[in-house]
Amino acid sequence: MSIKRRHFLILGSLSSLGFAGVWKMFQLRTSWGTDTDAAVASNVESERAIVPLPASPPILRFISVADTGTGAEGQYAVAEAMAQYHRENPFNVAVLAGDNIYNNGEFEKINAVFEQPYGRLLQQDVKFYACLGNHDIRTGNGDQQVKYAGFNMQGRYYTFRRDPVQFFALDTNHNADWENQLVWLEKELSQSTAPWKVVFGHHPIYSSGVYGSDQSFIKTLTPLFQKYGVQLYINGHEHSYERTRSINGTTYLICGAGAGTRPVGRSEWTEYSASRLSFATFDVYEDRMFVSSIGTDKRVFDRGVIQVRSA
Repeated sequence: MSIKRRHFLILGSLSSLGFAGVWKMFQLRTSWGTDTDAAVASNVESERAIVPLPASPPILRFISVADTGTGAEGQYAVAEAMAQYHRENPFNVAVLAGDNIYNNGEFEKINAVFEQPYGRLLQQDVKFYACLGNHDIRTGNGDQQVKYAGFNMQGRYYTFRRDPVQFFALDTNHNADWENQLVWLEKELSQSTAPWKVVFGHHPIYSSGVYGSDQSFIKTLTPLFQKYGVQLYINGHEHSYERTRSINGTTYLICGAGAGTRPVGRSEWTEYSASRLSFATFDVYEDRMFVSSIGTDKRVFDRGVIQVRSA
């Protein structure tokens, strides 16, 4: 990458974060995710012991990625890794956790930022299930994305089930209808008979990245997760990867490095974090779920295990 282009990308990122975010970013003291940094990180991560997957096939396999919609080189690199993974480990569900169209949710970009990058997966009948990010609502409040067949959204918040997993998509934006959405979420969680419950939204709840944890979400959402046995929350917004330890029975996973990266640190509850282009995969068994992160080198650099539990 040329120095001139790197300066352009850095300045663009700084302007979008604001002063508080910029100060937090420098406090983190982590890399911008350049090719050199990624090579160094790969060497370090290759020394880590990766938990092996069972020999038997999973009941369900799905993937997740977020903050994708740039149409730029980084998105295509991650999309290629996703397509390669699909060839070797077929899946038909992909969670798209917001900021699907940069910079302002302009729906006329849908071909360049979604249909082309993921064309091979779409041709293989992989279904993407999206939620809205903060960039998505800048044009028409994201209404066209909600109606777009390729995102399979049944509303601004919705639920669907695949085999043993029930998914719950949230609208975590500042203008979301939280009064009704929280009532809906508790009702759906309480009525769910699925042994695995996965919630996804764009914004983080626990995070060691630029934006940090959200205390309002910790207060309003995590008690519901604990009460009704939600094992996993997936989000983006932070352009990094972070997997927490189980917090009151729930693992929090950030997979927002689907097109670009920002720094990420560690917290007392962090199991693993990395600032590198990547997506996450999930192999679901009756009693366990294996969470893996895969970089643009198509190699797994982190894997954790989530245990099923009763509400």
